This record gives sequence, structure tokens and C-alpha cells, in this order.
Amino acid sequence: MLRFAPSPTGFMHIGNARVAVLNYLYAMNKKKKFFLRIDDTDRDRSKNEFVDAILEDLSWLGIRYEKIVKQSDRFKKYEESFNFLKNKNLIYPCFETAEELSLKRKVQLKLGKPPIYDREALKLSRTQISSLVNSGKHPHWRLKLDDEPIEWEDEIHGRIKFDHLSISDPVLFRSDEMPLFTITSVVDDIEFNVTNILRGDDHITNTAAQIKLFKYFGSSIPSFAHFPLMRSRSGQGLSKRFNSFSIRELRKKRIIPLILINYLQKIGSSSSIDNIEILEKLIQKFNINTFSKNSVLFNGEDLDRLNSKHIKTLSTNDLKKIAKISIDEKFWKIIKLNIDNFDDIEKWKKILTSNHIKQKVKVGENLFNLIKKNLPERIDSNTWSLWTKTILKEVDIKPKELFVKIRMMLTGKSYGPSMNELLTLFSRKEILKRISNNCEQ
Repeated sequence: MLRFAPSPTGFMHIGNARVAVLNYLYAMNKKKKFFLRIDDTDRDRSKNEFVDAILEDLSWLGIRYEKIVKQSDRFKKYEESFNFLKNKNLIYPCFETAEELSLKRKVQLKLGKPPIYDREALKLSRTQISSLVNSGKHPHWRLKLDDEPIEWEDEIHGRIKFDHLSISDPVLFRSDEMPLFTITSVVDDIEFNVTNILRGDDHITNTAAQIKLFKYFGSSIPSFAHFPLMRSRSGQGLSKRFNSFSIRELRKKRIIPLILINYLQKIGSSSSIDNIEILEKLIQKFNINTFSKNSVLFNGEDLDRLNSKHIKTLSTNDLKKIAKISIDEKFWKIIKLNIDNFDDIEKWKKILTSNHIKQKVKVGENLFNLIKKNLPERIDSNTWSLWTKTILKEVDIKPKELFVKIRMMLTGKSYGPSMNELLTLFSRKEILKRISNNCEQ
């Protein structure tokens, strides 16, 4: 059993999507079940609109899940875990403020020591604790790690080991007894029999503490794989606050879901991102051992390039299905090599249906008359060559200048598909009409 566990505190970004894709492909490859867990215990920041957006984005990506579990429905379970750990003396109350803890960390760093919690709260007597509580102070609760080293065989990093007290006792419950990720995740993973956890390597320290929790609860420990986080080209981490990295923005750009899944599955691995494969192939060939431990940079230009490359391979039926664009085969065959995105298709459709351009083409009266007079009666793939050769024999103008002027008259653009083929998309009447409408003598 695997799961994807987003927090609905913002729109899903490219880094979140990668976690979802890798978990889904791993589950399908290993014939394991896969579910969605919404980590919405943060009542202030979690929003239903973000839950809806997550579901919409996953559906768009083609990721299917067996069920949805919301942590906001499971507070009773977390309360039970709190009582269990408290009765076993596996958690202890702490009364330091955030400012006091920050000061302690600064002092430790100045002394060249790791910023690990000093366990001062364990020195408090029951009388002192009662006195603090009676004075109106509410403690947060930390997990009391034992002296045994924590180690596991990570599917990407290999053997990872934390020696005695090389990490802080993590806070499991806030002062309002709100459970935090470290505990809620373990409680849920135990109940739903999660066997494999794939996530970013920023969670390695969390994993160490959570392995202790699995043991304290007497549960089997899942297999872990921590892949490097994706970063922007500037080296910064990806965040929900930067909409340029959100799945919503990529959808607006009409990135093809299959391209995004291929990119997210292959970036940071030994597989080539240029080899686009169908989902079934990605599932069949998925191998966690191909992933590197090194940092991964997200390059939006690569994604655009792959999307553009793939668009050119689509059939007209694919265009209708994927982008809801209806065009005929002839039109698509002529323009597709000059298309970078779906918007370009729409632009060329508009060019062919509108005979007015933004800026008229300046030509002399003589050239204007020659262009109209020498247009062949028959419009086919040879027309352009015959037409322009005849004109060039009768007027002193450089070929390239003539070609650009006529192209501009017909399309309003100085570039585009081969005029030999593009001309066949117009009737002779339409060509003459555009010449008349779009010239300035």
C-alpha cells in the first residue's frame, strides 16, 4: 500500500506532483494499492478550495486512487495515540516559547554544536509541571527518543544511520494538543497498512523519528525511499507560493499530462527525458534504483520543448481529444512543423479565416499589379514557385523581399509553413481578396 499525502494549504506545484507521480507509478509497478490522504489538520491554512484543486489536478494527470482519507476526520485516533504515548512516558511536556527555543539554537550554533533540543524539560518535577500548568501555561509535547541508533536501508540513499541523540526529540503535539505531521502520518500509515513511503529527502530526519514511533506502537516499519527535492533553475526550492510552478499554471499553458508525467518520472534518473512513453510503459519499466541522490533542477524550457515536440506527433483525433481543437488533416499536415504549442494552432486557424492583418504591406503600384496579374489560375503545390518566378522576371526586387511581402499580405506573418503548401489552403478568390485588402500602395 502506498499513498500520496498533500496538505491543502495552496495549489499543487510541480514538486508535489512529482511525489504523486512516483508513488503512483511505484504502486502500479509493484501491483500495490494506492490511496490519497489529505493532511488537513492545520485548520487555519487548510482550505476546501485547495482540496478540490488537488483532486482536479490528479484527475488531469490521470492518477487514480482507491480512496480518500482526510486527517481532519481522524482527530479521535490521534487523541488515542496521545494518551497511549503519555501513559507509556514516551512523550513529555515542554514549556519553552518559540522565542526561547530560537535563542537556544542560536547559542548552540555559535558554540559549534548541532541545534538539538537540550531536553531541559525532562528536568522538571511533577510539582513544577503542575505549577506551570496552573499558571496558565500549556505545554507542547515531544517524543522521548531512546538511546538506540536509528537506521534503515533507504531505497535511494542506501544505509542511513542516526546515532544516539543526533536529532532532536520532535514535537508531536502543539500546546493546544493539535497533532503534527510526525505523529499523524505514523498513526495513519499503521492503520492503512502502508508498506512503502516515497518522499523528498527533506523528510529524512522526520523518517528517523517516525521509525521510533512505529517501534513504540509495535508496528512493522514501511520501506522508505527519499529522492532529492526539485529546485528551480536559480537553485531555490519550489513552493506553493510561486504560481509559476503550480500544476494549475501548467494546465493553463496546455502542457500535455503525459509529457508532464514522463518528465517528472525521468528527471533525476538515468532515463532520458526525451523518450516519451505511454503510461503503461512507464508503469512497466519503473525502477526506483535508477534515481540519483543528487539535486534535481526543474527546467520549464525542457518541459515546453518536450510538449512542443510531442504536439507535432499528434493526429487530428488526438488534438480533438487532448486540446478540443478540431482541424482537418490537410491543414494539420501543412502547419504542424511550425507549431510550438496548442495556441499556435488556434492562431493559424484564425489566420486562415480572417483576411485582415494588423499592418498593411507597402508595395508600389507596379508590383501590386504584377502580383495580382501573375497569380496562376490553378492553385496547387506548384503555384507559389510559378507565381514568384514570373513576377521576378518582370520587376527588380530581391527574391526574399518578394517572398516576405506576399507572405505578409496573405498571413500577416513574415514566417511560417512552406508557401508551396500553405498557398493550397486558400482559394484563388481568397488570395486576390487578401492582396487587395492588405496592401498599401
